[in-house]
Amino acid sequence: MPQSPPLPTFSPALLTDRYELTMLAAALADGTAGRDTVFEVFARRLPHGRRYGVLAGTGRFLDALAEFRFGEADLDAIRAQGIEDERLLDHLAGFRFTGDIEGYAEGDFYFPGSPVLTVRAPFGQAVLLETLALSVLNHDSAIASAGARMVGAACGRPCIEMGSRRTHEEAAVAAARAAALVGFTATSNLAAGARYGIPTTGTSAHAFTLLHDDEAAAFRAQLATLGVDTTLLVDTYDTEQGIRTAIEVAGPKLGSVRLDSGDLTVQATRARELLDSLGAFGTKVIVTSDLDEYAIAGLAAAPVDGYGVGTSLVTGSGAPTVGMVYKLVERDGVPVAKNSEGKRSVGGRKSAVRRHDAEGTATAEVVSSGPVEPRAGDRELLVPLVRDGELVGRRPPAEALRAAQQLHRRVRGTLPAEAWSLSRGEPVLETCTA
Repeated sequence: MPQSPPLPTFSPALLTDRYELTMLAAALADGTAGRDTVFEVFARRLPHGRRYGVLAGTGRFLDALAEFRFGEADLDAIRAQGIEDERLLDHLAGFRFTGDIEGYAEGDFYFPGSPVLTVRAPFGQAVLLETLALSVLNHDSAIASAGARMVGAACGRPCIEMGSRRTHEEAAVAAARAAALVGFTATSNLAAGARYGIPTTGTSAHAFTLLHDDEAAAFRAQLATLGVDTTLLVDTYDTEQGIRTAIEVAGPKLGSVRLDSGDLTVQATRARELLDSLGAFGTKVIVTSDLDEYAIAGLAAAPVDGYGVGTSLVTGSGAPTVGMVYKLVERDGVPVAKNSEGKRSVGGRKSAVRRHDAEGTATAEVVSSGPVEPRAGDRELLVPLVRDGELVGRRPPAEALRAAQQLHRRVRGTLPAEAWSLSRGEPVLETCTA
């Protein structure tokens, strides 16, 4: 059988909307491509009813920026799409980002107007980063913001990310990373485990039980391979009988049982009672089945030991887009701003601090086109990410994720208590534009 030719390998530079190239072509033609510009990434508003956002994806964006080059395969692909402007193609062939980037540290919170990423570079460089920056930050921040609500609702019980089968294969890896950043303890995705050092977990699906002649045979096979600490899925047929069979086969030292259907509060309560009656006092009860933060909160009083979360974390139903935009705010040192109805922007490169009271609780986000008069308890929010085209303090992917996790844990405790309410409300911090 003849072999198919391998698919060409493209760089992150092609993760670009065509209009960025048409703007660049025109700017090269009229001489404005070299103008010094400042672009900012911010969200005009949070998703309806949300009280905070969590910034995620900065590390992935910087990793992609390091490889942002237009190689021969990329240029051939551009020509094949009808773009034949030789001045533009020559510019792309020699493209290297030489500007500066600063932004909020990954894992920090943001609010409407927070300048989470600032790019300063000639227009001919900065304009090409829009789609890459927004596609990464919008996706990952949506997952992290939703995941943080779920972790809060879980009140210390572990959450496991298991949404790979509900989204694009690469989005699944990014989602696992963003979930781990805000406190999910493990993922089902092996690629995420390999790239970022996230613990992976997984046992069996209903198909494995159905494969065998009876439930006991399936449980014995799993135990023989994975040991008594494994988690047995007990609701393929009759849940109570499944629990009895699990303990009969595994003994009272079985690690966990998993429930994936029905009224989970009722099921978990009955499972705990039944496990205790069988002497399996240490066997945990894990629940799955389309959980979101509201379902998790509803299980707070149930005897549940952990949650597996998939669809509602990795899809728009549970993680609505955060709507970040990439806007030009300064040109050759002069502030510029968009004045369209409902989409106004504030000109000038911003500085940003978060104000805290004497107890360390955050009280406001101050964003200014000039320096902010410092006060006791202020925390500067912008950190350097790229200087003269070179990444500042670049870390391996797993190490960068750990740093973001640590930062998120630190700042989580500084938000007011009302931030963790799941009822709809306004952003918990007001963004003051000075």
